Amino acid sequence: MKKSLASIVLLLVVILLDLSASTYKWSAKIDKKTAYVNEAILLTYACEFSDASELYTIDFNPVQDNESFSIKLLKESQVLKNSSRVNSYEFIAYVKREGIISFDFDIVMKKTTQESINSTTTGHYDDSKSESFILTPMKQLPLSINIKKTSSKLVGEFTLMVKQDIPKLAPYQPYNLEIQIQGVGNFSSVASVDFIIDGVKIFTQGAVLKTDFTQDGEKGVWSQKFAFVSEKSFVIPEVLIEYFDVKTGTLEMLTSDAVNVSVDKYVHREEDILGIKEKKDYLYKQEYLYYLLIFLVGFLVAKIKLNIPKPPRIEEELFLKSIKETTSLEKLCFLLVNKDAKKYEELISKIESKELTSLKKAKNIVSKN
Repeated sequence: MKKSLASIVLLLVVILLDLSASTYKWSAKIDKKTAYVNEAILLTYACEFSDASELYTIDFNPVQDNESFSIKLLKESQVLKNSSRVNSYEFIAYVKREGIISFDFDIVMKKTTQESINSTTTGHYDDSKSESFILTPMKQLPLSINIKKTSSKLVGEFTLMVKQDIPKLAPYQPYNLEIQIQGVGNFSSVASVDFIIDGVKIFTQGAVLKTDFTQDGEKGVWSQKFAFVSEKSFVIPEVLIEYFDVKTGTLEMLTSDAVNVSVDKYVHREEDILGIKEKKDYLYKQEYLYYLLIFLVGFLVAKIKLNIPKPPRIEEELFLKSIKETTSLEKLCFLLVNKDAKKYEELISKIESKELTSLKKAKNIVSKN
C-alpha cells in the first residue's frame, strides 16, 4: 500500500514538474468586434513552442454546429520558425442569434512520456506499466463578439445573373433558363427558386453550389437550371431574392426581369407555297415560279446532304452518354426535355407521376427508342 501511494505521489510530482516547465504559449484573436447574424467571423489560434517540441501533440477541434453558432475549419498548419514549432488554426464561425457571444473552447496538450519512447524503441512496449501520454487539459482564451440582428437569413455580398435562350420558340420546344448567384456569404441560406405557370410544364435541376472557403466565408456560385415546355406563349415571372448586405448594413434585393416567351405554331411548307401562288404577279409566268421552287428544293437538298455525315450520329452518341452518366431521374427528365420533349412525353409523364421510379429502367427505355 505504501509502495503504491509512493508511486502515485511520484507521478504527481512528475506531472507538476512537467506543467511548470511548459514550453508552449497559446494566443487567440478574432477579426472583428461586431458582426451580423450569419456573417462570417474569423477565429485564429496559435500555439508557439520554445523549440521543435517533437514530444507534443495537440487535441483541438472546436468544429461544431449548435443552436447558437456553427464553426468550420478554414486552415490548419504547423511550421518551424527559427527552429521553434508553431501550430496555427483558422476557423470560420457563423452566429445564429443576436447578442454577446463568447467562444470558449477546450484543448488538450499531449506529451509523449520518456518511458513510452523507450519501450517503443526497444520493441518491448507494455501498456499496463505506463501511460503513453501526459495529458494537460486547458481552456482557450475566450473570444467575445457583439452580434447584431438582420432582416434576412441570407447575408453577404451577392450579384444575380440570368442565362437564357432567345424567347421565340416552336410549340413544345424547351426554353432554357439558368439563375446564377455569385458572391461571398452564407450560400446555405439560398432557397431554391420555384415557378408555377399555367399551361407550362417546368423541369428543374437541383441547385448546384460551387464555392471556396475563404476568410470572408464561402465564395463562389450558386446556380439552378430550368426548362419550360408549352404549346402556347407564356410569361416567366420576375425573380426576387432578398439578402442583407454586410458592407452597407441594409436589406438589398437581387432581381431578374420577367420574360415574355413567344411560341409560334409551325407553318407548313405547303401553306407557304399556296401563299405564294395566291399572290398573282403578272410580270412573271407561272412556270417561272416552278423553276424557282425546283431550284430552291435542289439547293436545300444539297445543304441537307452536306449536313448528313457524322455530326447527327456524334450528337446522338453524346446524348446517350449523358443519359448513361446521369445520376437521378430529375436530371434524366431535364435531358429528355432538352432533347425532344414531344418524343419522350410519355416517359417524362411516368417519371413525374412516380409511376416509374427506377432510374435504370428509365435509362433502358431511352436507349431502346
